[in-house]
Amino acid sequence: MRAADLNHASRRIALLRLLLLFFFVVLAARAAHLTVVGQGKGGQRVENQIHTTVVLPATRGMIVDRNGAELAVTLHSPSIYVMPKEIRGDRASLVALARELGVGTPDLANRLKGRTRFTFVARWAAEDVAERVQALKLPGVGIVREPRRAYPANVLAASLLGFANIDGEGVRGIEQQEDEWLKGSRIRVPVERDARGRLLSRRVIMPRDAAGGDVALTIDASMQAEAEAALRDAIERSGAEGGTVITMDPHSGEILALAEAPGFNPNDFRHVDYRDTRSPAFLDAVEPGSTFKAFVVATALNEGVIQPGQVFDTGDGTISLPGKLIRDHHPPGVLDPAGVLRVSSNVGIVQIAQLLGPQRYFDSLRRFGFGLSTGSGFPMESAGLLRPWQSWKPIDHATVAFGQGVSVTTLQLASAMSVLAGGGVWRQPRIVAARRSPTGRWQRTRLAHQHPVISAKSAQTVLRMLEGVVSSTGTGRKAGLEGLRVSGKTGTAQKFDHEQNRYSKSRYIAWFMGAVPADDPRIVVVAQLDEPKGPAHGGGDVAAPLFARVAASQLAHLGIITQPKPIPAAPRPTLLAAGKSKPEDPKPTLLPAVSASAAAHPKGPRPSRRVAARPVPGSAPRSTLVASRKLEPNSSSASLIQTKPSVPRAIIAARAADGALSRGRVRARTDSRAPSTS
Repeated sequence: MRAADLNHASRRIALLRLLLLFFFVVLAARAAHLTVVGQGKGGQRVENQIHTTVVLPATRGMIVDRNGAELAVTLHSPSIYVMPKEIRGDRASLVALARELGVGTPDLANRLKGRTRFTFVARWAAEDVAERVQALKLPGVGIVREPRRAYPANVLAASLLGFANIDGEGVRGIEQQEDEWLKGSRIRVPVERDARGRLLSRRVIMPRDAAGGDVALTIDASMQAEAEAALRDAIERSGAEGGTVITMDPHSGEILALAEAPGFNPNDFRHVDYRDTRSPAFLDAVEPGSTFKAFVVATALNEGVIQPGQVFDTGDGTISLPGKLIRDHHPPGVLDPAGVLRVSSNVGIVQIAQLLGPQRYFDSLRRFGFGLSTGSGFPMESAGLLRPWQSWKPIDHATVAFGQGVSVTTLQLASAMSVLAGGGVWRQPRIVAARRSPTGRWQRTRLAHQHPVISAKSAQTVLRMLEGVVSSTGTGRKAGLEGLRVSGKTGTAQKFDHEQNRYSKSRYIAWFMGAVPADDPRIVVVAQLDEPKGPAHGGGDVAAPLFARVAASQLAHLGIITQPKPIPAAPRPTLLAAGKSKPEDPKPTLLPAVSASAAAHPKGPRPSRRVAARPVPGSAPRSTLVASRKLEPNSSSASLIQTKPSVPRAIIAARAADGALSRGRVRARTDSRAPSTS
């Protein structure tokens, strides 16, 4: 072999040795790095491939009614998960899984794209779907059972209960209000994966250790079901858009039933618009109509500005205020406070409100709970709308008296009616009766806040007056119950048309609030129907019969058996001609008259001066105001004094024993009219 060839072979061998040496140096460096610098990381990678942690929501506590009937419980449903690393690239497995889940393969691939760890692909899957997926034995696909909220009664009290979302968080109603107590603590479960990717728990799971507490409500499920059935039937008969019924114990503030329509099924909350899951009784504030008249009379009696026997001359059924003409449906003549409530006279109640004055009236409405949250704790509860009395104009002072220009929730109205039925004391509404920890006993909630509003005597007097509403001559005769005395008040509120910027002439809210038995109230029921259709849309036409049906069924649970019995209407009396009265009429006692301008004074009306009688020019009726006298039993209406519309300062007077007249000053304008309510 030549020397040149030997030299070339030597260089090749030397280069190969250098390459081998470099390779061994790199391996040694990597080994040193793994041993010294990356100590423990390799083991951690192995650990991560075998072990992981799954976070499961705790078992949510139950919600039951006052008798223990289950309204919301927690079940365990199968949820399907995927370990994306195990299934990535396996097209056949991805297609098979998508087919069983009922989704498109591209959609499933996109959901797993970019994920590397435990991922749910179907929460709360049907049992048959979970069984089929498990039978496929796909790599990286498994099933875990997790808590799911269920509502055994479906739509019953759904708006009140609310619902818990897919992550076990309370979203609406009691579920949201009591979320901290119900939800407990999330469970972190360490698990291992076997060769097929199935999760194996490394410790025994004790759900009770992290379970939430239970909640008992004040409602009775049977009473609730009966109220909801009655409300559905009333809506169907009247063509209303919806409605609400509340039954309350006036002596404790406990809500015994709260029916709302339209409702929803909380088991299917994922397919229901969020707005449709609200509770109108707590969240929707609307005008109360003539139901407010009861609180005006109660306040005036309690403040001593009127007496039960005092009368008010409503004249031709109209009263003029700056810029407005307020009218009654029919001229009711001379009325005492009970008569004002019985026929729901707008003119009569405005006269009483003027005697009371805006400041005292406003302060009393606040004590009744209007314009304030009830403090029930219900999420997002509305406080309604009651503007400060300082911003009231004379027309505002008048319209608030018959429930216009003020907004209330159904719950506020039920609480205020409970003041009259519960001895003059306002009691905070109660929804939650008791709570129980997972390992403890039931503990009743603390008694709610309460404060006096009016005297017990005033409350009892108004309650007796309200019996006349449910009589043959009252507006609420269809609320009658067989063998029982009923105290109540109708209301028909016109809804405001925001597009036309005026009150609608075709959309109404019908109200009836009542207490039974009137002589010893056991329950208060407030019934409301939203936009009943047809000519018979008033509170006395559609809400009063609903009240009667609900009250009869609710009283049966308290051992009082009765049934709805509408009272036949009495013939409408004929008003006497002006200047004439029956011989047996007693001579009236002259009391101070009140003008609309005096009503605007913050501390109440100024006394008017007595003036000598004057002849009244003209004969066309226009307006009369506040002729007050003592009404003797069985007396007839006093004569009506009429005024001429062209007189710039109308004479407002009443016949007196000595022939004198009392005059107030009222500016009469006819460019607009305030709608009437009953």
